Amino acid sequence: MLYNTIVNSLVLANTINDTNVTKRLFDITVSAIILILLSPLFLIVALLIKYDSKGAIFFSQNRVGKCKENFKMWKFRSMYIDAEARKAELMKQNEMQGGILFKMKNDPRITNVGRFIRKFSIDELPQLWNVFNGDMSLVGPRPPLPIEVKQYTPYQSQRLQVTPGITCIWQVSGRSNIPFPQQVELDIEYIENQSFTNDMIILLKTIPAVLQAKGSY
Repeated sequence: MLYNTIVNSLVLANTINDTNVTKRLFDITVSAIILILLSPLFLIVALLIKYDSKGAIFFSQNRVGKCKENFKMWKFRSMYIDAEARKAELMKQNEMQGGILFKMKNDPRITNVGRFIRKFSIDELPQLWNVFNGDMSLVGPRPPLPIEVKQYTPYQSQRLQVTPGITCIWQVSGRSNIPFPQQVELDIEYIENQSFTNDMIILLKTIPAVLQAKGSY
């Protein structure tokens, strides 16, 4: 049944000329299937998070989507509950080149379980619900924080022309090891050459990228 559903989605992609419609139908089908299949994993991760530290199982955060529309993005909580309050004091230790994004390889705000689920992008899985709802797509530029968008140049704002995604071209090419200006270049290149075929290539590359955990922190 799973095989037939995926095949039907691929056949549909070849018969519909409207890329956006094709992409949306594929997103709905695949996100629904994965959410069902991974429900046992969701339960296990939820129990581990609850046992490891105080706080909610899920973490929601306002993000900026297509055409600068805000939405609530979901993740498994991977940080202590005071993480946002502690971020300001850690900004001087930001290791992400470009000054807009914040990344630290040894971020003290991350829990023990959080470190593991972030390494293999398990914390991102609840975003499949965002995909199913239409706030996000399986493939597209990663959704930025509102405070980050305020620092964007007009050129950088071009990455907000399409629906944001769970995975993108720079995530399968080095992830956090790629400086922000180069991430923007790759996102804009993706937008200019967007196609169902390119999306499929990125999705297939995502699997080994996640397993290798290169540039994830």
